[in-house]
Amino acid sequence: MKGIQLKEYVKSPADLKVTTDLPEPKAGPDDLLIEIHAAGTNFFDILQVQGKYQTQPPFPWIAGAEYAGVVLQAPSDSQFKAGDKVFGGAQGAYAERIAVPDVPGTVLPIPEGWTFAGACGLFITAPTAYLALVGRGKVQAGEIVLVHAAAGGVGLAAVQIAKALGATVIATAGTQEKLEIAKRFGADHVINYRDKDWIDQVKTLTADNGPNGGCDVIYDPVGMVDQSLKVVAWNGRILIIGFAGGKIEKVAMNKALLKQCSIVGVFWGGNAMRMPHEVPGVWDGLLEMMRKKQIKPTIFNKVYNGVESTAEALMALGSRGTWGKVVVDIKGTSAKAQL
Repeated sequence: MKGIQLKEYVKSPADLKVTTDLPEPKAGPDDLLIEIHAAGTNFFDILQVQGKYQTQPPFPWIAGAEYAGVVLQAPSDSQFKAGDKVFGGAQGAYAERIAVPDVPGTVLPIPEGWTFAGACGLFITAPTAYLALVGRGKVQAGEIVLVHAAAGGVGLAAVQIAKALGATVIATAGTQEKLEIAKRFGADHVINYRDKDWIDQVKTLTADNGPNGGCDVIYDPVGMVDQSLKVVAWNGRILIIGFAGGKIEKVAMNKALLKQCSIVGVFWGGNAMRMPHEVPGVWDGLLEMMRKKQIKPTIFNKVYNGVESTAEALMALGSRGTWGKVVVDIKGTSAKAQL
């Protein structure tokens, strides 16, 4: 079996190599054996292969955390059977096959009309955005939601979910192409955060919102809390999704007091472990939005072909030159239509 196995950390994803003689995963009596067709990439994959992520598996381990594929083997009492198309999340997605526990919520059926390429990026990005906006941010119809890095995987998920909830969405991104992508997926207003006056632009758009103007909810996967405090509404909520900008901020908390706003952490993986009873409701809500076509696939316009292209895909993701979900076609079919 081929896969991206690490026996030591690498300085850069460019240093990742394919191992061609990995042992086949062994599925126990309560496990699913899945043939992976496509794998999604995430910023934390880059951190993990460098040894910089908060959770690091013991060596040796296979990289990758999101996948979509076909069930090869299932327990006799499973909801799945051989041939079912599924997606899920587990360590080891950058490989040709994977064995995972057949636990509710760990593996899900691919939504009708979705390809492997579209579904492989759902398992982390979509529930993260849903938990943030619905569970933690309590977004209501008519509110204004500002989404930073709106053209990224978690950003585009947030844009679509906020629109489905009836919010007005302001999207920020760093290039004209990414602003157009955010607009294509539903953003009402787009602003380039590289503009020196981007904060003034947000204030102008939100001047009539509430007693002091501003955004009701700000979704931040980058690390822009300090600047966001300048445009958050009275009683607003700033949602901390991650730190893709590479810096963990230190914020003067009197700024939160002066806006009477909440700064709220969002950790989907941790929440799913500690509050497992919430997981089915999140997926029920997401799948309903997908059925209504309110959430659509966000596949970057280049699909990376074969396990051998994983390093290239992660380098592209890390370059900030991509949008949506960067996908590795593990099967090597090379065309989105075949995925």
